[in-house]
Amino acid sequence: MFKSSLLALVAALGVTAAQAESATYAIEPSHSFAMFEIGHFGTSTNRGRFNKTSGSVTLDKAAKTGSLDVTVDTTSLDTGTPQFTKHISSDEILNVAAFPTAHLVASKFVFNGDKLVEVDGNLTLLGKTNPVVLKAQNYNCYMNPMVKKEVCGGDFDTTIVRSQYGVSYGLNYGFPDSMHLVIQVEAVKQ
Repeated sequence: MFKSSLLALVAALGVTAAQAESATYAIEPSHSFAMFEIGHFGTSTNRGRFNKTSGSVTLDKAAKTGSLDVTVDTTSLDTGTPQFTKHISSDEILNVAAFPTAHLVASKFVFNGDKLVEVDGNLTLLGKTNPVVLKAQNYNCYMNPMVKKEVCGGDFDTTIVRSQYGVSYGLNYGFPDSMHLVIQVEAVKQ
């Protein structure tokens, strides 16, 4: 009796351990972009998108844990207007010549049931690193019928204080210090 109970326990632990395995997902660059929005004199909103994003996500759905490492190529900025893109890329603002990447690293994933609702990590921009909390919007995992692999992703957003990263351009004109960031990401299970 004791031996069969022990075998049943070992078998159950083996099943639990097998179910609690993490998987690695590679950022899919044609569906992953970082974007910013910042107010312009209290009227319209200036927006821009970085067209090149790479990295990976590790996710353990059973344990409700994860981590991510995402690099944004700041030289890929596109505001839709070449002159504005050039200005944002200049040393007055993003200084992409000296800092061609931004880096987001996170090791705390917060779940509500089975849904990822928040990712806590650190954003490095212009050589300065500060904590960020990204709220998950539209998070989902699905079997992609084209690549025949699981894909997980969503829209994640946060607001940063840009002067904490050394970006103070326009503060004396009345531009806001806060800037809304959105990271649209899809990642393919490897």
